[in-house]
This record gives sequence, structure tokens and C-alpha cells, in this order.
Amino acid sequence: MGKVAIVTDSIACLSNEMVGKYAIRVVPVNILFEGKTYRNGVDISISEAYKLLERATKHFSTSPASPQEYLEAYREQSAWAESILGITISSKLSTVYNMANVAREKARQELPHVTIELLDSQTAAAGEGLIVLAAAQAAAEGKGLAEVIEVAESVRRKVNVIAVMETVRHAYRTGRIPKTASRIGAMLNIKPIFTISEGTVHFAGATRSKQRGVDQLLKKMRKEVGVNPVHVAVMHADVPEEGKKLKDRVSAEFNCVELWLTEFTPVMGYAAGRGILAIAFYPEA
Repeated sequence: MGKVAIVTDSIACLSNEMVGKYAIRVVPVNILFEGKTYRNGVDISISEAYKLLERATKHFSTSPASPQEYLEAYREQSAWAESILGITISSKLSTVYNMANVAREKARQELPHVTIELLDSQTAAAGEGLIVLAAAQAAAEGKGLAEVIEVAESVRRKVNVIAVMETVRHAYRTGRIPKTASRIGAMLNIKPIFTISEGTVHFAGATRSKQRGVDQLLKKMRKEVGVNPVHVAVMHADVPEEGKKLKDRVSAEFNCVELWLTEFTPVMGYAAGRGILAIAFYPEA
């Protein structure tokens, strides 16, 4: 029996290969559209979800998995692990953490032989994914629960997420930009830049071209990491060729000890839209 199993949510942007390699249990967040419920990454692909968003934005929304779904994940992981660490999207951005915690309270009675701890990632998307992956790697090395949590917390303190949007059209759904301003920004073809820090999303400026936005992303990353070795995840929202170009550029310009390309979760894309490019990273030191 293994020491520590990892549970997370589908917002973490992890590939099936990563999930399989480290036996990570991913609990899918729900996408709601025109009266139907789709489990993110299970019943609907990321590309399909963005098509729904573009087709009828007003009818697109999301909701967390239920406590029952988290309880089932704990049951599955408890079959082979002594302890479970659940890592979720920031509790300031979603109620996923609350659902996972309700399930943990129920599991204390049903699974008294298993220790379950939860960690609020205080970030989202592949920023969360980098934390999950570091924890899973530590668990695979045979580290105990306390050590795995220490690794996850260390990455959480260092991780950054920076993104440039294709359009500001959907940004009013974050509550930080008025709907009228979003419409005007879309007409002017403004490309907003945002970061995720201290558990929430912050708008960090805007450009008139996506290329300049990408330049700013990499400039901010360079300021944070310098020439130090860095762990990086590159994200794209249904624009794979642009994502690959950004990944190639990151590979050429930075000393990457870890670099992977993934799709930006449509669970957050409802407020960002198709075409987003983003990077999540943290320095090795």
C-alpha cells in the first residue's frame, strides 16, 4: 500500500498522462449549458466547451462537483493509500474547497483508517496543476503526508500565473469589469492581461495586440525568475498552434527543468474566452 494519494479538481489542467503516471484522482467540475450538465474533461472536450461558450455565452455556467463525488474519490484512493492529500482551486475563486471539505468530514466516519488533508492552492489552472504535480512526485518518492504537504506549500508560495486574453468580451463575468466596459473593450480589440495571486484574479493591464501581450508575459516571468532554473506550464484555450509557439519560445529563452503544454480550463474560460495564452511557473530555488 502506498503512503499518500492525491486528489484534485479538473481545473488543474493536468494531462491524462500525468494523471495516470502518478495515480492522481481528478474530480471533474461541472459545465452547465442550456439545461444540460457536462463533467469537465469527461462528458465534453475542452474544444467543445469553448464552442458552446462562443455559441451562447448567457447559457454557459459552471458548478463544483458534489461532496458525494469527492467522497467517492476518497474511497477510491483509500483502497491503496494510507493518506490522502486533496488540492483544490483557490477557495476565493470557487466553492470546490468547501465541497471537498464536506466530503472529508463524512469520510472521517466512513474511512477512519485513512488520514485526509486538504490544501487550498490559492491559485488556479496550471498554477494549481504545478502544485499538484510536485506533491504527486513527492508522494511517488515515498514521502509521508507531512513531507508531501511541505513540498506542496513550498511550490504554492512561489507559483505565478500570467495570461493574455484574446478578447475582453467575457471579462465582465468576473465582476471586476462592467459589462459596458467589456463590450467597448471588445470593439477596440483590447487584449487584457491578468495574473492570479493571493488566491484571486487581478487585471494587470492590456495591449492592442496579442503578440505584445505575450511579450509582456515573458517579461514578467523573466523579472521573477531571472536566469534561475524554472518549472513552467504553458496553457492555451483552443489555439494549439499558438500554444506550441509560446512553449517553443519559453524553451528557447528560459532554463526550464520542467516544461509542458496544456489546455486552459473552460471552467475559467467562461470569463476569459477562447484564444487565451497563459503561463504558470515557479523557480527551482
